[in-house]
Amino acid sequence: MQGKVVVVGSLNMDLIVRAPRLPRGGETLTGHDFSTAAGGKGANQAVAAARLGAQVAMIGCVGADAYGARLRTGLITEGIDCSAVSEIDGVPTGIASILVDDAGQNAIVIVAGGNGALTPQHLSAQAQLLADAQVLIVQLEVPDATVEAAMMLGREAGCTVILNPAPVAGPLSAHWYGMADYLIPNESEAAALTGLPVGSPQSALPAARSLLQAGARRVLITLGAQGVLYADAERHAHFAVAPVAAVDTTAAGDTFVGGFAAALAAGQPLEAAIALGQQAAALAVTRPGAQPSIPYRHELPA
Repeated sequence: MQGKVVVVGSLNMDLIVRAPRLPRGGETLTGHDFSTAAGGKGANQAVAAARLGAQVAMIGCVGADAYGARLRTGLITEGIDCSAVSEIDGVPTGIASILVDDAGQNAIVIVAGGNGALTPQHLSAQAQLLADAQVLIVQLEVPDATVEAAMMLGREAGCTVILNPAPVAGPLSAHWYGMADYLIPNESEAAALTGLPVGSPQSALPAARSLLQAGARRVLITLGAQGVLYADAERHAHFAVAPVAAVDTTAAGDTFVGGFAAALAAGQPLEAAIALGQQAAALAVTRPGAQPSIPYRHELPA
C-alpha cells in the first residue's frame, strides 16, 4: 500500500495499571501490574497507519523531557516523519492514566501537557506536508482552534479529512460537521454527540442519521465487538466483525482509524478500507497496551 497520511494530534505516555475490575468511587483496589507505553490518540493513529502501509507524518507537541524524547524516538523508529513534532519548554509531555480490568475494558484519564500547546501557528508552517498527503486525521486531544485550523488547511490542500471526535464532552461546533469527509465516533461518543442511546447496530443508525442531519458527510460509528455502522445521505450498512478474545481494548478505535486512513490513502474503496481497519483492530484487542498492540500489515490476512 502506498499513500501519505498526515496526523494532527496528541502524543501521550500511557501509565497503565491492571486490576481485577474498575474501582467504585472512593474505593482502593490492589492491581496486578504497572507499565508505561507510548500512546496518545494522534500518535496511535499515526503508528497504525504506518504499520498498515501508509507513509505518515505527525504534527504535534511534546514537553522537553524524557517522555517526549521517548515518544519522538518511537515514532521515528516506525518510519514516521516527526519533523513537525515540536518540543515545548516549561510543560510536561502529555500523559494518560489507564486502568484495565480483567475483562479487557478500560477507564482513562488524560492530562494534555504538551498537546495543549499545539496551536494553529504550528500548522501554518506545514503546508507542504498537507499538500503532499491524501488523508488528514484529527482528533480532540489538542485545542479546538487547532482542530478547526487543521481541517480547514486539509480541505484547502485537497486531503480527505477524517475527524475522530474523541474524547468528546458535548456537541461539536456546528460548522465542523461539514468540514470532515468522514466522522468516526465510537458508540459512547456518538451518544454524547446526539443525546441518543447507542449500543447496537440498530440503535447506532438513528444516531448516524442525526449526525448526517447536523451536517456530517459520512459517518462510521465503531461498535467494538459489534462491528461498524456506516451511513451517508444515500445508504447505510453494518459491517460485522468476527469475535475475538479481548485482552485490552486500549487503542482499538485508533487502530481502526489508522488502518481505514491508510487504505483510503492508497486509493482503496470504502468497503476495503473498513475491512482493513476492522481486521487490524480485532488483532489489536488480543494484545496489551496501546501502540505495542497495533499490528503490522503482514500480520493480517492477505
